[in-house]
Amino acid sequence: MASHWYVIHTYAGYEGRVKTGIMERANQMGMSDVVLQVLIPTEDVVEFKEGKRRASKRKFFPGYVLLEAEGLLSDDVITMIKETPKVTGFIGGGVRPIPLDPEEVSTLLTQLEAGVSAPRERVDFSKGDNVRIVDGPFLGFNGMVDEVDQDHGRIKALVSIFGRSTPVELVFSQVERA
Repeated sequence: MASHWYVIHTYAGYEGRVKTGIMERANQMGMSDVVLQVLIPTEDVVEFKEGKRRASKRKFFPGYVLLEAEGLLSDDVITMIKETPKVTGFIGGGVRPIPLDPEEVSTLLTQLEAGVSAPRERVDFSKGDNVRIVDGPFLGFNGMVDEVDQDHGRIKALVSIFGRSTPVELVFSQVERA
């Protein structure tokens, strides 16, 4: 029998407890052969707080977990999952949850694996923010963010040099909020 993936809606911030709760309840009720795994999709990000670089995990879908189950879910398994604390229900379908499309699942799992190998920097800069340059040739200058390029980890800031606003490209690690 083939496995199917389902999306379970949880209270935001309780995804880890829901994962543990479902796995423990499945073991206690003899359903561990049906419930194969519960997955919390996350990605590694690098954040800059107070000028320090910190690695952390960010949830792709806050408030949701993925469930891999053997075959279609029986009424007993559906009830067991819905009665797990902090679970609000399944996504899709009225009474019976509808499994995710296998192509969607393979795409998502591929994205998760790619995200694990290459942590990306996440900085909360937006256009108009005042920044202080802490590294590079413009060390000590202040500027205003003009553009943010999250994909490449860069910003374009307008820096006042000799009384004129000059656009300067900087990587996230070279600036901090002023």
